[in-house]
Amino acid sequence: MGEDGRHRTAHGAGEPAAREGLESPYEGLESQYEEVEAPREQLTEELKARARELGFSLVGVTDHTRSAHMELYRSWVKQELHGDMSYLAREDAVARRADLSGTLKSVKSVVVVAHEYFAPDAHGIPDDASRGVIARYARGADYHRVVKKKLNALLAWLDERTEGRVEGRAYVDTGPLLERELAQRAGLGWFGRNALLINPSRGSYFFLGVLLLDLELPPDGPFTADRCGSCHACLDACPTGALLGRDEHGAPRIDARRCISYLTIELRGPIPRELRPAIGNRIYGCDICQEVCPFNVRFARESAEPRYAARGPGERPVGVEGLQGESPSGVEALSGEGVAGSEWPDVSAETSSSADGPRRALLPVHPGTEGPSLVELLGAALDENAWEEFSRGSAMRRAGRSGFARNVCVALGNWGSPEAVPVLSAALSDPSPLVRGHAAWALGRIDSPEAAWALASRLSAEADESVRSELAAALAP
Repeated sequence: MGEDGRHRTAHGAGEPAAREGLESPYEGLESQYEEVEAPREQLTEELKARARELGFSLVGVTDHTRSAHMELYRSWVKQELHGDMSYLAREDAVARRADLSGTLKSVKSVVVVAHEYFAPDAHGIPDDASRGVIARYARGADYHRVVKKKLNALLAWLDERTEGRVEGRAYVDTGPLLERELAQRAGLGWFGRNALLINPSRGSYFFLGVLLLDLELPPDGPFTADRCGSCHACLDACPTGALLGRDEHGAPRIDARRCISYLTIELRGPIPRELRPAIGNRIYGCDICQEVCPFNVRFARESAEPRYAARGPGERPVGVEGLQGESPSGVEALSGEGVAGSEWPDVSAETSSSADGPRRALLPVHPGTEGPSLVELLGAALDENAWEEFSRGSAMRRAGRSGFARNVCVALGNWGSPEAVPVLSAALSDPSPLVRGHAAWALGRIDSPEAAWALASRLSAEADESVRSELAAALAP
């Protein structure tokens, strides 16, 4: 197989040609080789067609050779640019990233697919500071489940079309793999300055899925061009300075400790105070470096996958069912006011009933994921049942209730409106010190007597030293 992915016979370049009149040592082997390999090439093309039928917009194949990026990866970890993501530095996981056979011993080929998730922002988002911005990939159903189900279907299809059982493993951002390197080797795109994989005709709004196979398939050629050129729009737009440009080898560098996606998802502790203002109203993940990329501006297209669609008030992701006996979309409320006195739109004409007849309207337990009201969203995050309903079947569950509430508190502090004081005051009594501390910081950024009173009242009762520190800093002139 040549580097360009095209088929070669056994009598290829560099082999001695048969002398005239003498029997070739390869007599009969060429046709035998082609008989074996031609079906594999046809099978690969059929596999790619089936992948596209399943909704994958890009698909490529690469081999199982060791990673060429491990020196750069180890250097990145050594500099501790991975932050608190200790799983990235575990030696066993690093070894498996370097050599795919540590994950599947019999691996021979790797199929890499892309599943697009782009959706335009709602009107007024992200400019309206009173509304939260959730990264596009997390507004609907959990992509891990969506993509992995499709990958398993692709594996089952392949198994049916080959002799003997095909052993394979599907991964969607869940295993110790360097997915972007595999995708680049499979010809899907190049590494942008934002460290994301960019395809020249699709941009970068897609998930990567990987199938490790014990079946040898002809590989595609790698994507070797760097189409970023002199553009550095992503570096200029990053509000926290997380993107560090390319190193001397041309590899993009990122300081995860400053990345909004890391700060709002992976970080389990307090967000550094000096970075909180730069987060703005981004409450889960961040798309800024993708939004300014010319390839996304020009080529990004809205996803056809309904399960990635943003949710309205009280809605679950498409395909996610509630628990038995649950209300379909809301909870009973005694009045037209939601948690912390916010106005909650009535999304259902249904009412609960008693012996005396209808009495309470069903109100949504959360404000949805398409530019939700920050006040209403924090109210939902402060309630365990509402958080359970909001996060079920969603990638946002990774942040945890307290981590997500922390993020919303920061966004409310950046908004700085007195309208946020009631719900932030309620957050000062949350069981989690993480939430209480960030609620204190947010209240300290609101210039109102009610905010100052809430902070002073809590300081006299607070026992946790980290929270007391936040309260004192918020009260300082």
